[in-house]
Amino acid sequence: MKPVWRVADVRAAEAGLMATLPPGTLMQRAAAGLARRCALLLEDRGGVYGARVLLLVGSGDNGGDTLWAGERLARRGAAVSVLLLTPGRAHAEGLAALRAAGGRLVDRPPAVVDLVLDGIVGIGGSGGLRETADQLAASLIRHCGRDGDRATVVAVDVPSGVAVDTGHVPLTASGRPSAVRADVTVAFGALKPALVVGPAADLAGHVDLVDIGLAPWLRGSPALRVTEWSDLVDWWPRLGPASEKYTRGVVGVATGSATYPGAAVLSVGGALAGPTGMVRYAGGARAEVLHQHPSVIATGRVADAGRVQAWVCGSGLGIGEESAAELRAVLAAPVPVVLDADALTLLVDGKLADRLRDRDAPIVVTPHDREYARLCGETPGADRVGAALRLAAWMNAVVLLKGERTIIGMPDGRAYVNPTGTPALATGGTGDVLAGLLGSLLAAGVPADRAAAAAAYLHGLAGREAARGGPVTAPDVATALRPVLARLP
Repeated sequence: MKPVWRVADVRAAEAGLMATLPPGTLMQRAAAGLARRCALLLEDRGGVYGARVLLLVGSGDNGGDTLWAGERLARRGAAVSVLLLTPGRAHAEGLAALRAAGGRLVDRPPAVVDLVLDGIVGIGGSGGLRETADQLAASLIRHCGRDGDRATVVAVDVPSGVAVDTGHVPLTASGRPSAVRADVTVAFGALKPALVVGPAADLAGHVDLVDIGLAPWLRGSPALRVTEWSDLVDWWPRLGPASEKYTRGVVGVATGSATYPGAAVLSVGGALAGPTGMVRYAGGARAEVLHQHPSVIATGRVADAGRVQAWVCGSGLGIGEESAAELRAVLAAPVPVVLDADALTLLVDGKLADRLRDRDAPIVVTPHDREYARLCGETPGADRVGAALRLAAWMNAVVLLKGERTIIGMPDGRAYVNPTGTPALATGGTGDVLAGLLGSLLAAGVPADRAAAAAAYLHGLAGREAARGGPVTAPDVATALRPVLARLP
C-alpha cells in the first residue's frame, strides 16, 4: 500500500532532511524532477526547444521550485514566461537564475502557451485561491497551444487552492472549484491526502511522485494508505490440493425480499464471484435467487440457513419487524458480518446497539453519504477520511464509506482509500454486488480491513470494465467481476 502523509509530517521530514544537506539542495532535487516531467510532456507536443512555457509563481518554496524548474527548461531552449502573483515575495535566487537563463517576466499570460506550471500555492496554502489567482486559474482551461489544443497544466506538488490534508475544494459563488485543475501533478517526496481523496483528487490529474530523499525522514503513522493491485495478490486466498467447498468458506446472504428480489440476486452474484466455496441464501427471494444461481443453498430464514463463516445482511431486506428479527439473528452469529442498506437503517434508532457492542467478531458497514448522515446525524463533510474514522470508532466497526474514492476506516485509526472508483458505478444495485463480494472475502478468512479494501478495489475495476460496453447496470458489474478476478494468480 502506498502511504499518504499529512502536511505536518511532510514539513517535519523536510526539516530533518534539509539539516543534513547543503542549502538549496532539496529545492534543486524537486526542481530537477519537475523539469524532467515537464520535458517529457513537451516531447509529446513537439519537443522542449521552442516550446512556450508559462510559470504561475506565488511566494515561498513552491514558487522557488517552479522558478528553478523553469530555469532548467529555459536552458534547453524553451521560451519561458513567468507571471508573479506576489511580485515582492517571489523566491529571489530562483527568479534571478530564470532571468539569467533567458526567462522573461510578464504581467499577463501570453496568447499562446504549450505548458503551464501551477506554482501559486504549495502545501502551506488553505481556503481556496485569492480572487486574482482564481480568475487566472479559470482562464487556463481555455488557454490554447500552438495547434489550437489546450495548454497542458502541471501542478507543483499539489493543485493550488485545495485543502491539502482533507482533499476539500472550496467553491466560488457560481459553484466552480476555487482551485487549479491540473492535467498532471508532480508531487515531491510523499503523497498528500489531497492527491488521493476528496474533490481535490479529481483536480490533480495524473500524479507523478518524485523521490527527493524524504522517505527515511517520515515518522509516525501515515494519514492513510492507497490500495494497490500487489496488495490484492498478497491477500487473496490460495487454493491447494486439499481445498473443497467448505474449507474455502461458506458465506450467508440475508438480503432481498418479495418486494426487492433483485437485491438478493445481485448480492448473491457478488458473493459467488468471490473466493468462497458455497453461498447460503436466507430470505424472501428464494425462487428468484435459485433461478439465477442454481448452485446456491436457499432457505427462508437466517435461523434455517445452516453454518456459515460470514454473513451479508441488508440490501432490499426491508425495515419492518420481520426484517429486524433477521438482522438480530445475523448479529447473534459469532462470525464476521457485512451490514448494508436496510440493515443500516435498522440501526439508526439505537435498539440494536447492545448487540453491536457485545459482538466479538468483526463488523463491516458500507454506507453511502445519505446512510452515513442517518447514522451520524450529519453528512461526512469536507473531511471524508475523518468522517469514516469517527464512525468506525463509534461503532467499533470497519467503515466502507462509499463514493468515487471510497474510504475504508478502522476503529484503531488506520484508513485506506480506493483508487479504482468510477462514476459509472453510481447506479442502483451496484452496492449490493459489492456487499456480496465483501462477504465472500470475509468468509474465506480475509481480515475485515483487507477484505473491505480488496472488495472496493475489485468492484471499481469491474465498474470500469463494464463501462467499456456503454451505460452500466448492476448485473453488468457482477458479470464483469469474473474476468477481473481471473487476473489474480
